[in-house]
Amino acid sequence: MVSTRTRAERLVLVDREAAELPLTSQCEWLSLNRTSLYYTPVAPSPEEVALKHRIDELYTAFPFYGSRKLAALLGVNRKAVQRHMQEMGIAAICPGPNLSRRNIAHRVFPYLLRGLEVTHPNHVWGIDITYIRLRHGWLYLVAILDWYSRYVISWALDQTLAIDFVLESVGQALAVAKPTICNSDQGSHFTSPQYTQLLTQAEVLVSMDGKNRALDNVFTERLWRSVKYENVYLNDYATPREARLGLAGYFDFYNHQRPHQSLAYRPPASVYFSREAV
Repeated sequence: MVSTRTRAERLVLVDREAAELPLTSQCEWLSLNRTSLYYTPVAPSPEEVALKHRIDELYTAFPFYGSRKLAALLGVNRKAVQRHMQEMGIAAICPGPNLSRRNIAHRVFPYLLRGLEVTHPNHVWGIDITYIRLRHGWLYLVAILDWYSRYVISWALDQTLAIDFVLESVGQALAVAKPTICNSDQGSHFTSPQYTQLLTQAEVLVSMDGKNRALDNVFTERLWRSVKYENVYLNDYATPREARLGLAGYFDFYNHQRPHQSLAYRPPASVYFSREAV
C-alpha cells in the first residue's frame, strides 16, 4: 500500500521503540526507505553547534550582515564563519560578490518580479531554505510561500542539504495548486535541472533573484524571522522528531490563526482561500 502522507509526516509516525510492530513493517506500511531511518551522522562538536547557532541568531536579526561583520562580532576567524555560512546555506542579503553559490553549469533564470503587482493567490510563490537549530545539532527547512496571502503552501525538513527535500516540497505544493511564477535565489538547489524542470513541466515560470536580494526575498525573510522567534528559539528542540511535530503545529497556527498586519489582521488561509485561485 502506498501512503498518501508526505515524507516528513511519515517519518514522524515511525516509532522506533514499538515492540509490537517491527521497523521493517512500519516502513513498508508508510512507503519509506528503511535505510533513511538508520542514518546517523557524525555528531558535531559542541563548539561547532554553539557557533552555528550564534551565527543563525545574528543572521536572523541582521540578515544584511556578511561574514566580515559576523566574524568581528563573534571574535572568530572570518574563514571559519564563511565555511559555516556556506554549510548553513545562508548569505548576506546585501549586494556583493558570490552572493548565491550555485553550480556554474546550471542555468540561471531571469528575475521576473521587478515592477510586478501581485494581485491574487497563486500568482507568485517564493521558495527558500533556512537553518533550524536543535539543542545538539541542526536541520534544514524549506518552505514555499504564496506572496499574495503569505500562506505557506508546503514545507519540509531534512538533516542534510541534499535536493530531495526541496523536490518533495515542490511536489507537495504543485499537488495543491499551480502558480504563475515561482521565485527563488540562485542557490544550487534552485538552479538544478531537477528543480527547474519540475516547474517548467508544470508550466510554471521560473524566476530567480538578482543581486538586490534584500528586496527580492523580503516576504520569505519575514517568514523565517517569525518561525524562529515565535517557535524555534522558544522551544529549544532536542530532536528532529520534536522539531517536526513542533513546526507542524506552528505552520498550522501561522496559516489559520496568526493575524497578519499586512492582511488587515486576517490569517493567511482566510485570504488564500477567499478568492478563486488563478
